[in-house]
Amino acid sequence: MAERLTMAEGSGAHTLHYEEVDILDALREMTGGRGPDSCIDAVGMEAHMPGLHGMYDKVKTTLRMETDRPGVLRQAVTACRNGGTLSVPGVYGGVIDKVPFGAIVNRAITVKTGQTHVHHYTRPLLERIQRGEIDPSFVVTHRVALDDVPEAYETFRDKEDGCIKVVVRPWA
Repeated sequence: MAERLTMAEGSGAHTLHYEEVDILDALREMTGGRGPDSCIDAVGMEAHMPGLHGMYDKVKTTLRMETDRPGVLRQAVTACRNGGTLSVPGVYGGVIDKVPFGAIVNRAITVKTGQTHVHHYTRPLLERIQRGEIDPSFVVTHRVALDDVPEAYETFRDKEDGCIKVVVRPWA
């Protein structure tokens, strides 16, 4: 987790760790009680939350009464200011429960969703990297040969060895 916070802070972001602070209280304090203009749920169905909501979602998914864990989505809806924007590029695969949809409607929150359009952005981003406008190398923590991909995936999945992004070198 420390590497992610360092990356975010290195790019100028102010970070809040959900296990260390009450996210909603911290955001209200930072915005004078108004809430952020925009909130992003980039986590999606794999969110892990402490407390009652986290236990609720874990029980519901275990019993197959819910497919996803929308804890971050609930927080984002609650945190967003009236008239704000909620973006959800995080992946949700099915049924979620206890999302305060009335708050979205009654507080005029604009919701934007959809998975990232990778094919649309790949070429322009690659061209910017080739021109030196963007340097993504700070994200790459591991480089592996094609034969080592299964082990590298496990390292990434299990969040071991500070793994953030793996580059596969097929001819290595």
